[in-house]
Parts: sequence; structure tokens; C-alpha cells
Amino acid sequence: MTNDDIAGLLLAAGGGRRLGGRPKALLTHRGRPLVEHAVRALREGGCGTVCVVLGAGREEVRATADLRGCAVVGNPDWETGMGSSLRAGLAWLAGSGAHAALVTLVDQPGVGAGAVARVLGGAGRDPDGLASALASAAYGGRRGHPVLLGADRWTDVAAVAVGDRGARTYLAAHEAELTLVECGDVARAYDIDTPADLRRLD
Repeated sequence: MTNDDIAGLLLAAGGGRRLGGRPKALLTHRGRPLVEHAVRALREGGCGTVCVVLGAGREEVRATADLRGCAVVGNPDWETGMGSSLRAGLAWLAGSGAHAALVTLVDQPGVGAGAVARVLGGAGRDPDGLASALASAAYGGRRGHPVLLGADRWTDVAAVAVGDRGARTYLAAHEAELTLVECGDVARAYDIDTPADLRRLD
């Protein structure tokens, strides 16, 4: 298995409605936009191709953030929720040659390369089984991100990815097949959703 077998899929289209309409991708963390931190986590964690799905303020994000080497996909339906971004990203990846996608969220700066590498390692190293892989990070036993989706599952995931549920419906329906990889010791799975959450950024 090579890095190119697993693509990183970063969902970064959110408009930050509860943050006064500030695109989450452009929130500043350690001097740079959140989207750059998430891209670096995917690359350093072991992903090959990185696909970034943008929506709110996408032209500003492209002009401001360093996304060199990434595939950037625009989601005109981003206001309908995360599901539309997941569908857009998986549709682009269908032609990429990747055997699996590792999905992560732009508003979780506490989830870094360590969690990405942990989930990839926990999914096994058999390239023949990668296309059917289904794994996710867990925090204290509770499912979270990143989530690894084998390519054979993408069509079915996309079919139920509506609103803000993303892959949640699919994962719940296939819980018996899901490998949970504990990451609570290497990552913190908080979201940046409200003004109070901004204190987590530095």
C-alpha cells in the first residue's frame, strides 16, 4: 500500500453561522488559517492526495490559504450541510485512483497528524482489503473523526449523506463492520462552533 492509495478528504465548506458568518476555513490558529493546519495533518499523517471541499467564502479561502498541491472542490450547496460536501468530495475522488478516503473536518484543530496516522494504521496494511475498509477514530470509546471509508463504500455513503449528518447514518447502519481506533491520547475532538470555542484557537 502506498500513500497514493489513501486520499485525505477535508470538509472545509462551513460558513460559521454561529460565529457571525466567518468561514471556518479562515479562522486563524497559530498564525495561519485552520484549513492549512488540517491539510498538514492529513499529509503528515500519511495521506497521499488531499482533496479540500470549500463552500463559504471559497474565493477568499483560495486567495488567502496555501493549498498548493491540493485538489480543491467547490460545493455550491454548502449551506445544505456537511452531507453535500461529503458527496462532492467523494464524487471527485471517484476518478482519482484512491482506494480509500480519510475524512476529516476543518473545525477540529485538536485532531492532528497523530490521529490520522493512528486510524490509517488501525485499518490494516492490506491493499486488497483497503477498498472495503471502514474505520474511525474513537475518543473514550465514542466514534469521531477522522473516518476511513473504502472506495467500495463511497456510493452507499453518498446516498445517505444529507443535511449535517455526513457519514453518520451509514456508520450507524454498519456498526458491526466498523473498526474503532482509540485516539483520545493523541488528539482532542472538540469543534469550533461558537464564539466561546474561539478560545481554543491561539
